[in-house]
Amino acid sequence: MLSRLYNDYGQSPWLDNLRREWVKSGELQEWINNGVRGLTSNPSIFEKAITNSDAYNDQFKDLIYNDYSIEQAYWELVKTDITGAAEVLNSVFVESDGTDGFVSVEIDPRLARDTELTIVAARDLNSQLNLPNVLIKIPGTKEGIPAIKQMISEGVSVNVTLLFSVERYEEVIEAYISGLENREGDLSNISSVASFFISRTDSEVDKRLDSIGTDAAINLKGKTAVAQGQLAYKSFLEKFDSKRWRSLQERGAKLQRPLWASTSTKDPTYPDTLYVDSLIGPNTVNTLPDQTLEAFIDHGKLARTVDLNFDESSEIIQRVTDQGIKLIEVADLLESEGVSAFESSFENLLATLTQKANSFS
Repeated sequence: MLSRLYNDYGQSPWLDNLRREWVKSGELQEWINNGVRGLTSNPSIFEKAITNSDAYNDQFKDLIYNDYSIEQAYWELVKTDITGAAEVLNSVFVESDGTDGFVSVEIDPRLARDTELTIVAARDLNSQLNLPNVLIKIPGTKEGIPAIKQMISEGVSVNVTLLFSVERYEEVIEAYISGLENREGDLSNISSVASFFISRTDSEVDKRLDSIGTDAAINLKGKTAVAQGQLAYKSFLEKFDSKRWRSLQERGAKLQRPLWASTSTKDPTYPDTLYVDSLIGPNTVNTLPDQTLEAFIDHGKLARTVDLNFDESSEIIQRVTDQGIKLIEVADLLESEGVSAFESSFENLLATLTQKANSFS
């Protein structure tokens, strides 16, 4: 199923989860054997992995006994997991000529509103890992945009995360293209994806449609996120079909593929594969939690859907706007909530590690 998703429809399924046990036990390799072509992580994933597992205890204890700070120890745990996952996925990276086989790791989420510190952190993390199939995750906030451009110009491969609007997505494309233009020589070793978040948009918009309560509003529930994702894909097709882009392609530049993130359904009344089935198409990535991957393997629908009807997608967005819902306002709220959620996960994990370190004495 997952292999057909890639071979027949051009979409790369990535796993949106990482646990140390998966790397050691061979479970990650099994996912790859089943068609997974990459992996993403974030502070929330690491909070769950490290808090709920004993697999990190020995390394953490050694680090603390060797006078690492709690935060330094955290990053060592993360780097070990990322390095291990990247090694497992290297075969996909080689086979795909550097298109897939990536592992994504996010910088300190507390830096999302600071351009200069984001640049320093991304540069440092990339240098420490020094692996060709690692993507450094940078939030696509207003402050993150110039950092993304700078990192691309330095040859750092980037996963731009927390995108909730077509307008911000187009800014990210511009940052990528401009960053490539600012770099001399061969561009073939630079990769990037732009992570466009899906389900959270429906969660927020549906709540607002419920508060309006009319039949016209209720009939729009569960439609905004997919329509917005499809229009983001329309922007992708347009922006990467220009003389400007083709001149970069001649120097080896790779497409910055849209990556559909947050693709597990939050509303239990929606099909559990809704945000996979509705966004399938060439030169895209869908990163899915393991439960959603299993659901798609079991009963997903294989069909090219992402560019089926852009006019219908535009009409849905217009109808939502006509209800008085401002999607830019929704995007700003979701971005702020996303940044805060990752910050909380990061700080909660540091607090948990502090308690664990204190238990050693």
